[in-house]
Amino acid sequence: MVERRDTLQETGDPTWAGVRERVAALAGDPRSAVVFGSSGHRFRLDEPLTAAELADLEVRTGAELPEEYRRFLLNVGAGGAGPAHGVFPVRKAQGRWRWEGDGADLADLSRLAEPFPRQGPDPELVRALLAERPEEEDFEENGKVEEFDDAGEAWDERWEPVMFAPERTAGAVVISHLGCAARQWLIVSGPERGRIWSDNRVDDEDLTPLLDEHGRPVTFARWYLGWLAESERQVAGTPAAAG
Repeated sequence: MVERRDTLQETGDPTWAGVRERVAALAGDPRSAVVFGSSGHRFRLDEPLTAAELADLEVRTGAELPEEYRRFLLNVGAGGAGPAHGVFPVRKAQGRWRWEGDGADLADLSRLAEPFPRQGPDPELVRALLAERPEEEDFEENGKVEEFDDAGEAWDERWEPVMFAPERTAGAVVISHLGCAARQWLIVSGPERGRIWSDNRVDDEDLTPLLDEHGRPVTFARWYLGWLAESERQVAGTPAAAG
């Protein structure tokens, strides 16, 4: 049996000190139900990875994970409670590692070592395609409602390769979802490594970097710890139920 690594002592990195305990405190507070997404994750965390498990994950994916996220996996948990509907857990099943969650399969784990591209599809091409999207009302006016589905399918066949091309999200993993097909990605490789990007392609928008109120990119640690602090504030400000 591999002993679980005590990374806090080994690395001297205090970033994640006490985080598991803070999350556990929220799990034990009935007022925590007010926090968005908590009905799903219930402030529960998977066990942290061992150093051996993390090494195996990185070897098998061919990519070294961003340092803040690596520390999280070793000190806090492999996934669970977190922003929105939680941090997608990374688990090994049938000899293969994978992230699990709504839309996690959008990430191509064979391309994690490739640099994540800052630029997406040509905006002019996107605008042109959107302008050509079939509208059901047009078919109703012309008495051809039965042709709308076929036209929509034909348009989707042109749209999907542009907005959901595999190379658009190379070097990244889906880390969380906000519901209604809106997601967040953790960038693993390239200039944006360690940062969180928002994915609102469901609303016909390209991926964009998640920025704070000062316009600064949000890293994994700031993303997670900011959520934790806000959850604690929200719970502390909620009156306890009357006995």
